[in-house]
Amino acid sequence: MTELDWHAERTDLEGIAQLDREPADEGIDLVAVRGYRLNRVRLQMAQLGVDAVILSDPVNIRYATGARNMQVFSMRNAPSRYLLLTQDHSILYEFTGCLHLPEGLETIDEVRPAKTASFVAAGPHIAAFERSWAQDMAQEITRLVGERATVGLERLNAGAAIELNASGIRVVDAQYAVEVARSVKSPEELKCVKASLRATENGVGALRAAIKPGLSETELWSVLHQSVIAQNGDYVETRLLSAGQRTNPWFQETSQNIIGPNELIALDTDVVGCHGYYSDFSRTFYSGPGKPTHEQKTLYQVAYEQLQHNISILRPHMGFRDYARQAWDIPDQYYANRYYLSAHGCGMTGEYPYLYHEGDFPAAGYDGEIVPGMTICVESYIGLDGGDEGVKLEEQVLITDTGTEVLSRFPFEEELLT
Repeated sequence: MTELDWHAERTDLEGIAQLDREPADEGIDLVAVRGYRLNRVRLQMAQLGVDAVILSDPVNIRYATGARNMQVFSMRNAPSRYLLLTQDHSILYEFTGCLHLPEGLETIDEVRPAKTASFVAAGPHIAAFERSWAQDMAQEITRLVGERATVGLERLNAGAAIELNASGIRVVDAQYAVEVARSVKSPEELKCVKASLRATENGVGALRAAIKPGLSETELWSVLHQSVIAQNGDYVETRLLSAGQRTNPWFQETSQNIIGPNELIALDTDVVGCHGYYSDFSRTFYSGPGKPTHEQKTLYQVAYEQLQHNISILRPHMGFRDYARQAWDIPDQYYANRYYLSAHGCGMTGEYPYLYHEGDFPAAGYDGEIVPGMTICVESYIGLDGGDEGVKLEEQVLITDTGTEVLSRFPFEEELLT
């Protein structure tokens, strides 16, 4: 048997492929999910004194209405589709030729063709397109909520926002209302979260089973993509799988680097999966065929210690600053390469809140309250400054009325923990 034929013997994952394998929609009241999310946005708008929002981020459009269309394309080409939302009305301006897609969604009162006010669409006539777009929107907003409305905007090119502001509309940022709305999940919404996690865990199980020296990082990473798409997930948001010396420092994007024998392989899923919900957990594997070194085990065990400690201190109604003070104290030798966050919110993508390390809190941190219904991803990256390898671990956790529930179920590597 050659090295390239060798396949690692790994901890049994029996059960991972069978976890909650009912059809993704079964047992989930998607009408209730959409209604809860739409009401959350409107509640935050009312509390902030925002009369209307124009949402162009496709994830936020999907959150507020359930309408999905070309999410990655729409992120780059804004505003190619957008949602005008007030307390009483919702109008989806959909991309050319796609007006049929949101049919049947009770969250949308009208569907109209979008006017794409971007340079790609308008070329040298962009200023006129932006002016026309702003005039049309101002007229519609005035019709719906009256004159001198306060309107939240996001992800628009500057010219469109300037023109809208000049039309007598008071423009504010929509992020506050939408991010706070998204941060608390309903029980029905959590079923979507769990369905997405179970599908992603199936994909990571397939990826783990495929590990062997001689594969490129991209070949291995593609296993996750295939599985996610086959289970009706959407896409992987980042390229975060690396092996060997490319695991330190973190954030080295997946490449055609060939995985060698006896190397660590670190992965952050970052999957926009079933129902558009984010599956965000991290694991580090070992390629074999030999046994892990003392240094590899130490890195893994230190990362695991950080992860478990920070999960253990999370509790409902805890302040962000209090969390930072009580979080695991990163040893000096690992501090330079620490992950940029201690934890973060998670829903349809990574989201509010960001929970910072205590040392980073004075420059970057902000206070707030961890409340029941938040899903929080607790992060760990451990690698020596200038060291050969590093370990990335992460768990997705629900804040309950009494404590926490770990939502991600993928096991850790016993060979690296003992």
